[in-house]
Amino acid sequence: MDIRILKPSDIPHVQQANITNLPENYFCKYYMYHALSWPQLSYVAVDVSRPPKSPYDPPKIVGYVLAKMEEEPTDGVQHGHITSLSVMRTHRRLGLAEKLMRQSQRAMAETFSASYVSLHVRVSNIAALKLYRDTLGFQVEKTEAKYYADGEDAFSMKMDLTDIRNAFQESLEDASAGAEDEGDEVGSAGKAEGKKKGAATGEKKRKVKVGRGLGVAGLVERNESKAT
Repeated sequence: MDIRILKPSDIPHVQQANITNLPENYFCKYYMYHALSWPQLSYVAVDVSRPPKSPYDPPKIVGYVLAKMEEEPTDGVQHGHITSLSVMRTHRRLGLAEKLMRQSQRAMAETFSASYVSLHVRVSNIAALKLYRDTLGFQVEKTEAKYYADGEDAFSMKMDLTDIRNAFQESLEDASAGAEDEGDEVGSAGKAEGKKKGAATGEKKRKVKVGRGLGVAGLVERNESKAT
């Protein structure tokens, strides 16, 4: 199974998965809007167990997550939003929904420094609630009455992304520190630098025998004390 970024060419197949599994459907231009505006956030799960017979065969998309950043957040806090998530029934119970969600959440935190991610879910969707609340750690903020077109209520849920964002910032700082501490120069440059350091500190260098030239006698400690 391959989980990768959503491409514009995937949109007809993503739309088909959406129509097959969910009552909330969208026009192709809505998917395109997400793909072009926030290309880092939406992902697809592709079944690669059966390679295409020709270069013209479409990828077998068995799941997707459609996500965006809130352009004008009412609370003034930069955050992402999950627009739609779906996995084909033939490929459920494989952890694909969780992997798609975590990939999108990570991209929100690392690319856009999102503070949290929000979503809406039907109050009757027990399986989705279990994924969001028990597996991913979302919390129900409120219930929005008649949120869906058929009149069903929705839970408005939110998950904090601070830990993911902080871990990413720490990794960037560690990488930056590692790049600055590259050690001393080697070769002729290292020799020249070593001479400068020696002159500055007043250290005197002396030649010592190393390796095989020492022989056995040179490798053992000599007792220089005289017998009494």
